[in-house]
Order: sequence, then C-alpha cells, then structure tokens
Amino acid sequence: MVGVIWIVALVLTTFTVAYIGYGRYLSQFVDLDDSRETPAHKYQDGQEYVPAKKPVLLGHHYSSIAGGAPVVGPITAALVWGWVPAVLWVAIGNPLLGAVHDFVSLSSSLRHEGKSIGYIIGQYVGERGKNMLLWFAFLLTILVVAVFALVIGVVLNAYPSAATASLLYVTLAFVFGLWLYQLGLPFSVGTVVFVTGVFASVWVGIQYPLAIVPGDYPAGTIVLFDSALFFPELLDSANIGAWVLVMLVYGAAASVLPVWMLLQPRDYLSSFLLYTGVGGSLLAVIVGTYITGMGSDAVHPETGEALSFEITTGAWYGFLGQGGPLADMIPLMPLFPLLFLTIACGTISGFHSLVSSGTTAKQLNKETDARLIGYGGMLAEGLLAAVALCAVTLVAIPAGAGGIGLALPNFATGGGAILTAFGIPFEYAAPFMALVLASFLLTSMDTAVRLGRYMLEEIIGTPETAVEEYAANRYVNTSIIAVVAFFLLGSGRWEDLWTLFGGANQLLASLALLTATIWLANWSQSKQLISTGGPMALMGFITIIGLSWVGLYQILGGRLLGITAEAETTLIPQLSAVVQLVIIAILIGLALSLFKIGYDNMQTARRTGDGVAADVGADDD
Repeated sequence: MVGVIWIVALVLTTFTVAYIGYGRYLSQFVDLDDSRETPAHKYQDGQEYVPAKKPVLLGHHYSSIAGGAPVVGPITAALVWGWVPAVLWVAIGNPLLGAVHDFVSLSSSLRHEGKSIGYIIGQYVGERGKNMLLWFAFLLTILVVAVFALVIGVVLNAYPSAATASLLYVTLAFVFGLWLYQLGLPFSVGTVVFVTGVFASVWVGIQYPLAIVPGDYPAGTIVLFDSALFFPELLDSANIGAWVLVMLVYGAAASVLPVWMLLQPRDYLSSFLLYTGVGGSLLAVIVGTYITGMGSDAVHPETGEALSFEITTGAWYGFLGQGGPLADMIPLMPLFPLLFLTIACGTISGFHSLVSSGTTAKQLNKETDARLIGYGGMLAEGLLAAVALCAVTLVAIPAGAGGIGLALPNFATGGGAILTAFGIPFEYAAPFMALVLASFLLTSMDTAVRLGRYMLEEIIGTPETAVEEYAANRYVNTSIIAVVAFFLLGSGRWEDLWTLFGGANQLLASLALLTATIWLANWSQSKQLISTGGPMALMGFITIIGLSWVGLYQILGGRLLGITAEAETTLIPQLSAVVQLVIIAILIGLALSLFKIGYDNMQTARRTGDGVAADVGADDD
C-alpha cells in the first residue's frame, strides 16, 4: 500500500525548489527594490493604507486567500478522477501558475499606487477595458461572499464548538488591534498573550458549543433561540440560514472598519491557528508514518475500522471519472478541462489577484516582502490543498454529490485522524480541523466584501450624481453586496453556485495574468512575457472550454433539454438554468473581448516602443 507521506514529499519538494529558484528569479525580474517608497507609506491614511510588519501582513494575506475552495476542490477531484492527477495539478501547477499569478498581481499593484488590477489594465487599454474587468471582478466577489458564507454556515452547524471559538477569536482580534495601534504595547508580548488566547478559545468552544436555533447538536450545546423564528432554511437547516445571516452582517461590518482595527490583527492571530492546522498536519504525517503511527481512537465514522496513514482511495478512476465512488452521483466529467476548474484555489485563483492588489498592496512595508507574501503565500495555500488530499485519501467518505457535503466530513475527520499522531484525542482533533476550515472561510469572506466595495468605488470613480454618491458610500455598497449574496443563496443550489464561482474564478486568474503581461510588455521591449503569458493562455483556453462544457452539456443538454441528464420540470429551476447559461455566455464574452484588447496593446507596445510607463509614480533605475 502507498502512504500519504508520498503526497507530502512531492508537494514539499516542488514547492521548496520553486520558492528558492523561481521565486528569486521573479523578484529580480520585476526589480523589487527596498529603496522605493511603497504605497502603504506614501499614502498612509490609517484606514486602508497602513504599513504592516511582514509576519502580520503574511497572516492577513494567507488567511484571506485560503478559503474553502482549496479544501472542496482537491477532495472532490480525488474522488472523481483519483488522487494522482489531483496531486500532480497541485504540486506542479501551483508554483508555475498560481504563485506566479499572485506574485505579479501584487508586484504590479505595488508599482501602480496600490490600485486594483482593473485600474492597472485601464492604464494601458483604456476605460472600456478597465470597466469590463472591474465589473467581472465585482460579480466574482459577490459569488465568493455567497459561497463562503454558506460554507461557514454549514461548518458552524456541523461543529457548534467551532462557532464559539470563532466568535472568541474575533473578539480577541479587536482587543489586539487596540493593544498594538492605540496603546502602543509590545508586539512580541501581544503575540504571546493573544495567540495563547486563540488556542484557549478552541478548548472553550469544545466545552461550550453554540448554535442559534434548535437542532441535533452535541450534548451541552448552548442554543440562543427556542425556535427558528424568521431565520430562512438553507440546505434544509434553519441554523445554517441563521449563521449565514450572521456572517453576512459580520462581513459587511468588518469590511468598513479600518484595517488596523480588525483585519490586520485578526488575520495575524488566525494565521497561527491556520499554520498549526496545515503545518501540524503535514508534520503529523511525517511523524506518524515513521515514529508514532495513528491514534487507536481514530476510526472511520461509517465502517468503524481503524485508520492508518495508508491511502485507501484509487490512484486513477478514469478520464471520465466513471470508476470512482461518485460515479453515480455526478454528470459525465472529463478530466480535461474539468479537473482544472474543480481544483481552483489550491493551484491558481483569480480571487487572489483581488486580495493582492486590493488590500495586501496597500499594506506592504517593503517591496522585497512581496516575494514571501505573494509567491510564498500561494505555496502555503497549496499546502492546504495537500492536507485536504491527505485527509480524503485516508477516510474517503463519499457523502453527498460533492461540494460542502463531501468536503466537510473528509477534511475534519481525515485531518483529525492525522493529528492523533501527536497524541491528540480524536474527539478534539476533528473539531479543531473544522475550526481551521471555518477560520479560512471567515477571513476570506469579509475580505471579499471589502474588495467588492473597492471594485464598486473604482467603477463609479468620482461621483457626479446623487445616485453615484449614494452607491459610492461604503455603508451602502457593502450592504448591497451582502443582500445580493443572500438572495443568490436563497434562489440557487450549491452545485450551481460552485460551478459559477469556479468558472468565474479561474477566468479572472487568466485576466489578471493578462494584466500583468500587458504591464510587462509596456515596461520594456526586452521583457520576456513567457512567465505570465504562458499561464495566461493556458488558463484562458482551459477555462473557456470548461465553461462551454458546463453550459452546453450539463445545463443546456441536461437541465433544459433532457438529452444528457434528467431535465428540470418546474419553472424556478428552469429559469435558474437559463440565468446560469446567460452568465456563462457573458463571462466568456467579456474574457474574449479583454484578451483581444490586451493582445492589440501588447502588439503595439512591442512594435512601436511607445507603451505607457510601467512604473507609475515611481522612479526607474
């Protein structure tokens, strides 16, 4: 039998080599120079532009980019096509595509006053291209908010202990922000005190789990209300619906606060929880394989059999995924191109370009910090995907038809089983891994709301009418994002939302790489464009083919015409299918238009040498 140690070994080897070699080359390629003043210092305002220490900013960035997708995607892919193609896409694709994408998104924003990728592309292709990309990004942020809020609701409903712990560490973050920025107390002392508090909150959560409305919970769970009241049911649960409402209100509120008050300290504190969950799991695989073994209390929740560090799932289930445990639950899924859409954030994600150019670039203290935070942060997310793959290959619970129902039990149960190698009781380890997942989702969700606010403000520009003035108000536009996200959840199915999110996310990654490639082409005629142009072309081609397959085969041929699957028979699902088909067409149309505009600009810049200055607001050496 093959052990999960081989997954860990492959990923750690490729990531280490890539960071030392390719990461250093890219740093030199974009000319990172600490003598330049970063936007965080140049425009410091105490609200959005706030210089952050490298470990604090790394914590924010990693916590913001690492959400539910690098857990859901790899787990689903491993049970559809087998663990080998899933591992290879993460181990090879992450350092060559995803980490490059994140690094150049951060670097290009750094040289354009901390502005978003929409602003950057507008500098080179005009207002039309800028608005197209900003609208694309804005729509994606709403999908991210909706999907992540729903997954958080599912996690907190399944593990009430994670709900208590999450509320406690958000409270600790507020206090830590005051400690650092208002009271001016020592950073190192605060780190020890408040990180200890975060881990103590895990124990408190296990002792005092929390739910909002009555349901089937562990003994001793504190229930806030005696009935479901007005809370809507999502995925057949009023408690999930209640937590989704709480999360959307929280996300809107958190997104308008100064970054020093919650975003920076919370992400820094939660990063220790996340580093422990991811790094601890990887170390536990090594220790457990060669020294301690797995705890005797780690058993499969369905069969009752003792678990070990040996892989129990198939290495290869066929190109169409018809030999795996989900074959009867899913439509026909060819490995090309759907593997590359299913595993998104663990390998490459367009959402990361919004974080890199939306919040991270506004807080970067020194230019050279971009290598660790941009390139290294994406590699760290790939490690989360590796942990998810280790977890699913150990337990392989084929719950549901993918998505949330599949990812949660596999990640929490498998991850908890891995941690028993350190002697941690399985009954504590599994809820801890659920909290790790909830922590990733919380930070990504409210960061997405803040980014959506930035996008809308950039689209409006300088308000010229009363309506634009109203829409540009930070309290109004964050409320709009939260409300639209909620109604999107109330009217659609999880499978629909995931397909739209995955396709839009990967297509935005290609557009972000297009933006970086245009920037480099306009910077100098001698700049090579393969490092960004190659991944851009690959992801653009794959994503457009993948979205076309989903639209034509699954939606049109299946849900509407009944040729490839059972057709929808009622009005609302039919309308939902039509809307999804229209959205796919719009996404592909916007992308093709932007590719054409960008290609023309690059050709002009290379032919005439009259490109726009690449280093806006900075002095070239």
